[in-house]
Amino acid sequence: MSSSALTPSTWLHGSRRPSWLSDPKVLRTEVLAGLVVALALIPEAISFSIIAGVDPAVGLFASFTMAVTIAVVGGRPAMISAATGAVALVIAPLNREHGFGHLVAAVILAGVFQIVLGALGVAKLMRFVPRSVMVGFVNSLAILIFMAQVPEMTDVPWPVYPLIAAGLALMVFFPRITTVVPAPLVSIVILTVITLAAGIAVPTVGDKGELPSALPVPGLPDVPFTLDTLTTVAPYALAMALVGLMESLMTAKLVDEITDTHSSKTRESVGQGVANIVTGLFGGMGGCAMIGQTMINVRVSGARTRLSTFLAGALLMVLCVLFGPVVSDIPMAALVAVMVMVSVATFDWHSIAPKTLKRMPAGQITVMVVTVVCVVATHNLAVGVVVGSVTAMVIFAKRVARLAEVTAVTDPDETTVVYRVTGELFFASSNDLVGRFDYAADPDKVVIDLSAAHVWDASSVAALDAVETKYAQRGKTVEIIGLNEHSARIHQTLSGELTGGH
Repeated sequence: MSSSALTPSTWLHGSRRPSWLSDPKVLRTEVLAGLVVALALIPEAISFSIIAGVDPAVGLFASFTMAVTIAVVGGRPAMISAATGAVALVIAPLNREHGFGHLVAAVILAGVFQIVLGALGVAKLMRFVPRSVMVGFVNSLAILIFMAQVPEMTDVPWPVYPLIAAGLALMVFFPRITTVVPAPLVSIVILTVITLAAGIAVPTVGDKGELPSALPVPGLPDVPFTLDTLTTVAPYALAMALVGLMESLMTAKLVDEITDTHSSKTRESVGQGVANIVTGLFGGMGGCAMIGQTMINVRVSGARTRLSTFLAGALLMVLCVLFGPVVSDIPMAALVAVMVMVSVATFDWHSIAPKTLKRMPAGQITVMVVTVVCVVATHNLAVGVVVGSVTAMVIFAKRVARLAEVTAVTDPDETTVVYRVTGELFFASSNDLVGRFDYAADPDKVVIDLSAAHVWDASSVAALDAVETKYAQRGKTVEIIGLNEHSARIHQTLSGELTGGH
């Protein structure tokens, strides 16, 4: 059976028989994890709707359809996809300038782009993301999660603070009593009961916006299907597709490490596209993987299968439509406490321990810091990952460039000199190659031994051509030996073709 086959026994887990069908403990864990995530999704989705400039129901519908769809078609079990702040920031200008219909059209087109990019193998680019960038990504994510809670802790009634402290205490100490019920769920329930029973006036979920009272209805976006509409929405759709894929693939890689399992990044890329198309057809604002909610699901609640993802979306709508008044009374302090706990658990504290920093190469520390700074400054995880990866590549190129060495050995009869070149020859290292030879003093025959080197690019071939030209101008001959198969092929193809023969 292929990894992409979907049958009744595989759609919620990815194997022939889901573990939750045969193990009641797993089923309980998945159900309760889905409930906790659903509760945490509601205020987040409403907040992101406000950022995008749409009705709160639009963000909630997007979270419902994204989670339910990705549970079936996604490549990473237990990962949560829903409406996100990154996507909201991308499409907000489109909604503001052209209206909601264009926003929905952009979401659908972004889904198409993601399917195409997934089919083209964009997920393979993840291999170029170094570990130092991944650590920076995780740490900046934890910082952003915490920063997102700060507005909920400023200019609020004083009871909010003891409620948050109580919530944190419950999540720290309750697991020592039992792990049958997730501590975040216990914290939310107890704090809600306390505030209602004592009549404590604090901000609640209902203060964020009105919850929907009915399920979304499918339909096409209300826009003219013309070339002008396409050119208007395409740039926003492409930006949304790229940002969504970047965050989703990075989150999938993080969950792979936490759970010590492998997932199909190509299937995840295509799945994100399918989920956004479905979300757009149901009038949602689109989205991608939600890192904070995924950490609640995987790290805090211990979920491991697609069932928790499916239930997070399904229970979200159940809570809104059937239990809206009850959910509206949940104090924001309870959810803030959960997210603060998530940020603390997500941060890689080992990465900043003095012992680790002493042993870590300066270049890797720099890459980690650059990634964190860029993400926190832009509030865009994709920007940080790209800048961090480029920084890592530059540092790597500079380090490897220094490994290229040239040593000379002259024959006893002084008629031949052999230059032995070792290391990797590419654009960074080959720039200094031309200056490493003694053109005036060398004998008439020069041998360049590349058996311990590798020629990678046109810059290196051009440098070797320049060396030969300088010797030829002095009436001396050059023989290049020791080229490996790849180096010989690129040298034979490009030599003499890069400078017009001069």
